[in-house]
Amino acid sequence: MAEITAALVGQLRRMTNAGLMDCKKALTESDGDLDAAVDLLRKKGVATAAKKAGREANEGVISHYIQPDGKLGLLVEVNCETDFVAKNETFRVFCNDLAKTLVEQPEADFEAIRTNQVTKVGENIRIGRHATLQVQGSGMVAAYIHTGAKVGVLVEVGAGKDETTHQDAFKGLVKDITLQIAAANPTSVSRENVDADLIAKEKEIATEQFKDKPAQAIEKIVEGKMEKFFQNICLVDQGFVKNGEITVKEHIASVGKELDDTISISRFLRFQVGEGED
Repeated sequence: MAEITAALVGQLRRMTNAGLMDCKKALTESDGDLDAAVDLLRKKGVATAAKKAGREANEGVISHYIQPDGKLGLLVEVNCETDFVAKNETFRVFCNDLAKTLVEQPEADFEAIRTNQVTKVGENIRIGRHATLQVQGSGMVAAYIHTGAKVGVLVEVGAGKDETTHQDAFKGLVKDITLQIAAANPTSVSRENVDADLIAKEKEIATEQFKDKPAQAIEKIVEGKMEKFFQNICLVDQGFVKNGEITVKEHIASVGKELDDTISISRFLRFQVGEGED
């Protein structure tokens, strides 16, 4: 039997906002397994939030680079020790240059680049995760770095015709999509992209919460719960941030109709400083 310490109970409470006794009981039942304890609390309906254990908010910034033709873009997280350095203009320029180098010279000596910057700023620097998106066919890759550079977004938007990508309406749509991702924090483009195991887990939790109700009622309740779940995590099913009366999917369709083209979101990335990779 794992030791259920006050620190462990406190960590679970911060992750779920559940009461201390509920957290202690859940940890006892799960033999100290935090993820299992979160699921137990959610099934009992006492967890109002679930954050991943062990996620630290390290200092640093998110930077990006988009090729001039708009066909390829990169997002990178660069960590440092203090927010003071993260806000330093010299450090910001280094991060932007690093993003460009990662694209144009992927075989460069990044340890030498990093060490040189450590000498300049007097803090340890870590080049964290980075990833690229590249358009196949017509479309463009765009980025958005939120104020403070703690959140960055990269998105690939496809079009049926090359001329569409030069239209202001298309460029405006792509910008709006990057803002949507930054603000609403979706995890998938659409419900078709959501992992089947995650869907099954959510259904199980919703069913357990209402297990005392008639079977027919449970089915309808779970259906409604899952619809809200998809609307929360799926980009195209979310309410559009600039007009909550329509979904992102409907807004894309409207712009596509205006441009007489089919527009689609292929992929996106959203980095937040300190999250690391899942």
